[in-house]
This record gives sequence, structure tokens and C-alpha cells, in this order.
Amino acid sequence: MSDGTTLPPTFRTRWLFIFVLFPGVALWSTRLAAQDRDATSTETPRIVIGETARRIHDSAPVIDGHNDLPWALRMTEGGLKANDIAKPQPDFHTDIPRLRTGGVGAQFWSVYVPATTMNTGKALLTTLEQIELVEEMAQRYPDVFEIALTTEDIARIRSEGKIASMIGVEGGHSIENSLSILRQLYAAGARYMTLTHSISLPWADSCTGEVISGGLSPFGEEVVREMNRLGMLVDISHVSADCMRQVLQVTKAPVIFSHSSAYAVANHPRNVPDDVLKLTKENGGVVMINFFNDFVHPVDAKRSSARYEKRAELKKKYPDDSEAADAELRKWELMHPRSKRCTIYDVLDHIDHIVKIAGIDHVGMGSDYDGVPVLPEQLEDVSTYPRITQGMLDRGYSESDVRKVMGENVLRVMADTERVARELK
Repeated sequence: MSDGTTLPPTFRTRWLFIFVLFPGVALWSTRLAAQDRDATSTETPRIVIGETARRIHDSAPVIDGHNDLPWALRMTEGGLKANDIAKPQPDFHTDIPRLRTGGVGAQFWSVYVPATTMNTGKALLTTLEQIELVEEMAQRYPDVFEIALTTEDIARIRSEGKIASMIGVEGGHSIENSLSILRQLYAAGARYMTLTHSISLPWADSCTGEVISGGLSPFGEEVVREMNRLGMLVDISHVSADCMRQVLQVTKAPVIFSHSSAYAVANHPRNVPDDVLKLTKENGGVVMINFFNDFVHPVDAKRSSARYEKRAELKKKYPDDSEAADAELRKWELMHPRSKRCTIYDVLDHIDHIVKIAGIDHVGMGSDYDGVPVLPEQLEDVSTYPRITQGMLDRGYSESDVRKVMGENVLRVMADTERVARELK
């Protein structure tokens, strides 16, 4: 889940209940046009899935690194009990029919809780409640979901025709500065932790927070080492670039970026700079592409960065009046809408760039479905993953390349992380 909100929560997600949405038809025509960014274009050739793409996709692992359905359900009246995801749920990006259409074989469900819960002492409690919600999904739909703790679990669950469900903690605030709590969350089923969310912690800097540690503190290094020992994936989405670099120096296991894109393509602090992409290649990690327009489209990324600056300015202007600051920020958002030109081709551009810098072995998918307010044309929900397969084939990628991006890369990272944990123990 990404930061970018101004109004109090009243709808199903952190995004949809605060932004004035600006959905629109994307305007790129070809890959060349996407590179040229011709704002006058009025048509986009839609990707049509062929038989070869369908065959490849159906046999691939299809693993997504980040889906915020648990929080979307929590923030919706009646939660899971009142929203039967076995039936179409158009208010969400995710439901079982569309997961099946998308061919999803394994999903990391984010158990996000707001960073502000660390101020109320409820970060751990709320995180455990979110873990229980994921477990409830598996219990309510046992023919569809099963909790997976290991790569062997994933293989077995997929062979049974079910979706392997993994748990990812989004934000180190959930451990409340305690290695003991980190171990508790691992025991509860969490298999990755994003070191920060939108706010810097005493031990790790966020890309959208103040600089506290200059990246990673000595305690932060202990957290990374303990995650290595446990066999928990170290997720460095949301952290500052300096924090990324320091984590890559400390960790003995490959890292993941569960939902980030390429900084060189879309200049946004949530994305991964080229030098870090090269370090990630050396580390053996994987960058799982985020689909959110603000992190994918160059124009929208520039607008989003300007919005961060405006928000910081308003916080200084109204230090004791958050309502006034929010009101002015909403006015700014209305005056500076998104480009409405983001398409699946922009996401494919990010795949191309990461392959160019880090190699095909270091790319995956981390959509951020149900955690963002807008998505590229032709990637509107979890049914659309096969279009990425077709899009990659259209750009000359091989079947082996597609299978790596569709999950084999992250399976390798998970297996390597399990191996490191065995060695450290």
C-alpha cells in the first residue's frame, strides 16, 4: 500500500476513500509511442491474449508479491462475512472468479496496518488481527485458498488446484521495536516484512519519511540478520535508497521489493534506482513491479512527487490544523489531476528496464491491487495477468523469460532464503 491520502477513511481502502479519482482511457499506441509519450494519441491497441500466451500462463506459477484485499475487507462494512468473494465484487480489484481468470497460483496477502498504530500501541494487535483475517479467508474458502509457509507448500497447494496464500507484513512498525515480536509474527505465518511503510522508524528510513538513521541503524541491521535467521524475506519496498543499499550490504539472503518499479522509468522515491538494481542482481533478489499509475507513468510520478512536497509544505503551514492542510491539499489535487495516459505498456516498460539493468532473473509482479486508487488500462484487476504474458511475448521475450517473471524468480528467492536460514541455524 502506498501513501497519498488526505481524507479520513470512510470507504473500503486507504486509497479509494480519500482520493477524488481520475480514471481515464490511456492514450499510448505502440511501444514506440509509449517511449515518445505522444499526449495527442487517442487510441491504444489493446493486448489480445492468444493461445500460446494462454498455454504458457496456465502452466506458470503466477505469483503476485502484494495484494491489499485484507485491509480493503477490514475497511468495508461487514468485512469478509458480508462480502462473499466467491462472487463477483466490483468494488474490489480482487475476488475468486477474477483470481481464477488471472491464473493466480500464489499470492502474498499484505497484512498492512497504518504506521500511526505505533503511536497508539496497537501495531502488533492490529497486525495479528489482519493475519487472522487471511486465515479466515482460507478457512471460509478451503477449496480455493490454503496458507503456505514454504516453497514446498506452494508447489503442493498449486498441484491441488488451489491458490497458495502467503502473509506479508507491510511495515516494521508492526514489530514495535522488538526482535521477539518479529519472531512471533514469523511463528504466526508471516513470510516477509517490509522494513518501513510511509513513515521512518527509529531503525530504518522510509523513502517518504524523514531521515533518522541515514538508512539503517545498528538495530535495523539486527532486524535484517534475524529475518535471515528465521527465513523471512527481507522486503525493501518503501524504504529510502540509502536504506536499500545498506540492507543489501547486511543481508545474507536475497531481498525482495514486493511492490516497487524502476526509478529510471518513473522518477518516484518509491521506485528502485539503477545502482540498487545492479546491487539486487549481485544479491540475487527480485523487484516485483508495482502497477500503480503514480509509480509507473513518468508524468504521474512527477505529479505524485510534487504532491508529497505540497503536503510537507502544508504540514509546516498548518502544524496544528490538519483539517485545513487536508482541505488545501485536496484543492491542489483537483488542480493537478493525473495524466490519464497510463497503460499496460508502461508496466511492460518497467519490466524491460529492469531486465536491461539487472537481468531477467530479477523481475516479478507486485501489483498492489486493492491498495491503490487507480490502475493502468488493461490491468484493472486480478483477472488481467495473462495480458502481461502476452505483452512480454509481443516484445520478444521467450517462454522461459515469461515463466521467470510470472513467479519462478520469487520461488528461487524464497528457496534461497530458506537455505540461508537452515545454514544460519
